[in-house]
Amino acid sequence: MSGSPDRAGEQHLHRPPRDCPVCSTRLTLTRLGCPSCGTELSGGFAPCDYCGLPDDDLELLRVFLTSRGNMKDLERHLGVSYPTARQRFADLLGRLGFEEQAPRVDRERILGDLAAGRITVDEAEARLRA
Repeated sequence: MSGSPDRAGEQHLHRPPRDCPVCSTRLTLTRLGCPSCGTELSGGFAPCDYCGLPDDDLELLRVFLTSRGNMKDLERHLGVSYPTARQRFADLLGRLGFEEQAPRVDRERILGDLAAGRITVDEAEARLRA
């Protein structure tokens, strides 16, 4: 495996780039090596979507996962406002190729609000179309 030795001669592995520096196409993993015995495997291997992320994105993802998806914890860790934390997470999802899904319309709640007179027919129609 490639890496640069430190002063003690130990290898430090680097994360590979995700995209081709020439044409920007997603790179595929074609070679693996054992740092202990030197064995090498070549072929087509499934890529790691997360391996090419910069350290700050990996940290954001780690905090999000360890807090079980709690955005307030992410907000506190980043030291930013809640909307900024949500936007940073949405940006990360975009870089990973995921689109943030729009919240589902709660049809039953809207119809219940309409039946109870809390909203008008026009408001109910608008919410159901959203």
